[in-house]
Formats: sequence, structure tokens, C-alpha cells
Amino acid sequence: MDRSDSSAQSIRIGGATGYWGEADLALPQFLAEGDCNYVVFDYLAEITMSILARAHAARPDLGYATDFLTDVIKPHLAAIKAQGIRLISNAGGVNPEQLAALVREEALRQGLAIRVAVVCGDNLSDISKLQTLGAREMYSQRERPSLDSIVSANAYLGAFPIAQALETGADIVITGRCVDSAVTLGIGIYEFGWRAEDLDALAAGSLVGHLLECGPQVTGGNFTDWELVADSLWQVGYPVAELYADGTAVITKPQDTGGLVSTFTVGEQLLYEIDDPAYYVLPDVICDWSEVKLTQIAEHCVRVENARGIGVPSHYKVSVTHSDGWRSGAVFFYAGRRAREKARVFAEEVRRRTEVYLAKNGLGPFSHFSLEVIGGPSESAGGGYQADEVAFKIACRHSEELGIQRFLKELSGVGLGAPAGFFSFAGARPKPTPVVELFSTLLPKSAFSVLIKTEDSATQWEPDEIADSVPERIHSAVDWPSCEAVSDMVLVPLEHLAVARSGDKGDKANVGVMARRAEFLPWIAQSLTTERLLELFSPVLNSSEMDCYYLPGIHALNFVFHHALGGGGTASLRADPQAKAYAQRLLQLSVAVPRSLIGD
Repeated sequence: MDRSDSSAQSIRIGGATGYWGEADLALPQFLAEGDCNYVVFDYLAEITMSILARAHAARPDLGYATDFLTDVIKPHLAAIKAQGIRLISNAGGVNPEQLAALVREEALRQGLAIRVAVVCGDNLSDISKLQTLGAREMYSQRERPSLDSIVSANAYLGAFPIAQALETGADIVITGRCVDSAVTLGIGIYEFGWRAEDLDALAAGSLVGHLLECGPQVTGGNFTDWELVADSLWQVGYPVAELYADGTAVITKPQDTGGLVSTFTVGEQLLYEIDDPAYYVLPDVICDWSEVKLTQIAEHCVRVENARGIGVPSHYKVSVTHSDGWRSGAVFFYAGRRAREKARVFAEEVRRRTEVYLAKNGLGPFSHFSLEVIGGPSESAGGGYQADEVAFKIACRHSEELGIQRFLKELSGVGLGAPAGFFSFAGARPKPTPVVELFSTLLPKSAFSVLIKTEDSATQWEPDEIADSVPERIHSAVDWPSCEAVSDMVLVPLEHLAVARSGDKGDKANVGVMARRAEFLPWIAQSLTTERLLELFSPVLNSSEMDCYYLPGIHALNFVFHHALGGGGTASLRADPQAKAYAQRLLQLSVAVPRSLIGD
């Protein structure tokens, strides 16, 4: 593939979704603005893949993200066609060809000439391919699950097959599982003729995809300084990237929409769910984003530059979801004196009653039991006295569905025999749900056959000839500038000095911290010691293993906590199984800084 003679100087790409079920605000905004060349959609997460796999097993005509058809194609296809916008989406899930067929049917019904291409080859569902999976999980070293327990197994494909699909003249490209940023990078490869050896360009395009992949998280959603955007989030603008041939990009949003695009909103999203920013492995390139520069060039316009590519991986990451028993739980409330203690008594009643039944019926004990009490003393609205008001979540896991059913029976039956002050929101009672564990491994790229399918052809993707180059990953201590001794120091909340964003990677949690001013950074780093962070997060950590990384380009650091999520979002019983609130907890710590840095 060679488009090095492309005349395109820049292209505009809209980022429409970050998960299956997100609000359908984006596409109408882009259509009203009328200047997007492409719109990308990211629907897939590990739990989504397992849901789609189960749906496909029950009904062979399912297994894709239905929102793409109902919320994008049916209501907007005519306007998309009229404006010449091309769509790239991983909405195909485990059944991309079925979704493509439905899109073609809808185009025919509307009398529109639409060409659809499908990227296939990520799915490892047949038994012969599953037998090639690695014997150990790449993070925890757990043994591979039994093959008959596997629900889904999909490789994170890269961007070059998407570019080849665009070469077929496709108006819409539908993929199965690919890495989230690939839907954007594939456009850059196609438009600018980037080749496999153009590592810096590939790293830059991947970064733009990373910034777009969570929609409004880069335009003010989940922002530390939420007060700046609170009044406009109801109509938050979705991101648009102006991408240039050299990989430089400008992140902006449609006019007359809510939210904000600033170096801090973009910086927070850069930090979201990454590990080592100098060695961020994606299917097409190993990225170094540690020296990325963010510059505010106009209102709601931030230039992104200086990403580097340092190598090419030889393997694809494969995410396997597998069944591992059952779980359920519920959230209730307590008020009054010693509310937290009353919640614990309530939970203990449920646990003991259930355990008696399990033992009598030979069902075995709980594999996991969880109680989390949230809240504490608060002002009464009327009387002026102090009262405890808490929410509490009680949940468990068991190898048998019957064990969970009994837990739920006891959960609903304990109310009249519990301490006073219990209340709950009336609604449907919880049900047992299958536990889906995540198993991540690596397989050589040569193990996969990736096809590009249109309505009239099927072509195997042939990667460009380039030797895989995997540089050594160097783990070294963060080398921070030293802080000179200062006598006049003051303690301030970290939030006064930095913004932060947290997220998950399997059973890992990351918390990225970006200094509001470069001169704050040494003092932040001096205060956020390993010992202090491990103490802060000790209630949720299952090990003391953590890493710290430095991003001098945006004056930031990234902390990664291993075994921090109770097994991760697909299996955890935690109230916060994806570490969404970890950054907010960290921001409340006090940091000692010279008074001269912050004034009176």
C-alpha cells in the first residue's frame, strides 16, 4: 500500500463513543458542524466482548453492538452520505459480518449507495486456535483456564488492516476486536501513506486515537476541575482531532457545545489507563509518549506533538474471558447512631445465615465475600444535629448459582431482624450473574489470518515487510529534580497543585498526576512517596507492587498499582472495580510546598 503521494494536508476526525451504551450526542454535533472527514466509534471492552459472545452463542444473528445500527446508521445514514463522512467502528464485536450485512440492508432500504468493508481475523473461538494460547497469564502468571470455560478469545488487531479496508473504497469499515486507538490510526495510515517503519508517525497517530477513544473524557468529562464545566456538561461537546501528515494534531470540539478543551483536559486523558508512558505497547508500534507536548493555541484548541515510536511488537495481545462461578450483590442504606457499625451487623447476619445453609447442603463456602461502607457523619437538613448516613454494598461470589440464590434470599429476608435505620430503594431484586474472569496472553502475529471483506471480495491482509524490533524495557527509578531545603513551607491539598485521572488495566490501577505548574512537580514528587501511596491505597491493594513513571513533557507522573482491583472489572466485587475514583482520593492528600510558590 503506498499513498505517499497523498495531497491531504490534514483531516478532521470526530470521536463519537467510548463504550457500548454511551449517549448518542456526538454524531448530531458533527453533522451540524459539517466539517468532519471521518467519525470513529469505540464500543468494546473485555466485559462487552463476553456479553456479545454469550449473545452470539444464544442467537447466531447477534454478537455485535446494536447501538451502531439503531443510533448511528438508521437515523443518520443519509446525512452521513450527503456530507461524505466515512465511519470506522469496532462495533462488530464477535459478529462483524452480520452487522455489515444489516448496514447494507439499511442502506438499500434508504436507497443509498454505501460500500461496507469488514476486518476479520481477531476471533480465536475455534478449539484448535484456543489450544495455542499461552499457558500463563501475562500479568498474574495464573494458569490458563480450561478450554470449555472460555467465553470469548480475541486478539487486539492493529490499524493497517483498517487502512487496507479504506483502500477498497469503503464508506464504512466495521471491525471485530482491535486496539481502541487503531480506528483512528488506520485513517492516518490511509490518508498520509504512513508505512510500518514510520514509527514516530504511528506513535503520534496512536496517541490521537488514545485521546479520542473515550469521547468527552478529553473535553471536560470526568475532569478534576469539574466546576468549570458543570453547567454545560448536559450538552458536552465530543472531540474532533485535526490530524496532520507529520502526526501533529489539534484537539478541539464543535462550536456551541459544552465542556472544555484545555491542556489539562487533554493531559488527563493522555494519562488515562496507561502504564509505562515511555514503553506503551500497541499492535503496530511501541510508543514513547513521555515527552509529548501540549500547547493551548486558541480557546478549546490544544496542539499535541512530539510522540515517538521506539519499536515494533512481534505479538498480539489476546484477551480471553472465561466463566468462573457466579456473583451478585446490592447497595442499601443505614441512618442514625453508629450507622457504619449497623451496616456491618446487617452484612454479618446475611453471611452467617447463608453459610449455615451452604454447609448443610454441601455447597461449599463463598469464594469471595465483600462489604464496603461508604459515607459517614453528615449535617441533618432540619435539626442541626450530627447523624450518620451511609450507603453499603454487600456482594459475594460462589461456584454454584444455587449458592448465590440462597445469599439473595437471605439478603432480602434479613430486613425485619436487623438493626434500626435500614432503608433501600424499591425496585427489582438482584439476580445471580455469571462471573467472567479475564486472562491476557500473547500470541505471535503469524498465528493470525486477517481478512478484508466487502460485499464482492475477500482479501487477506499482507503486512509490510519490516523486522519486528522490541527494544529492551528499562525499569529505572524516577529521576526527579532535587528540592532545596526551604524554611517557610505550607501544607496544601494536592488538588491545588495538580489534576489527576485514574483507570484500570485488568487487575492493575493507574493514577496519573499532572502538575498545574512545572515548578510544583518536584515538591509533588517528594511528597508522593511509595510508602505514603501504599498506605493510602492499602485497603484495596492485594500486594505492595507498584511502579512510578515520569512524563517530563507534560510535567506529570503515573503511578501503577498491581493487584489493586479485586480481580478487575469483569470479576471484582468492589464498588469501584475500575479505579475510577482513585485519583480523587489521591488529590485530597496534603503536599508540603514553599509558601513562595503559592502566595498567601
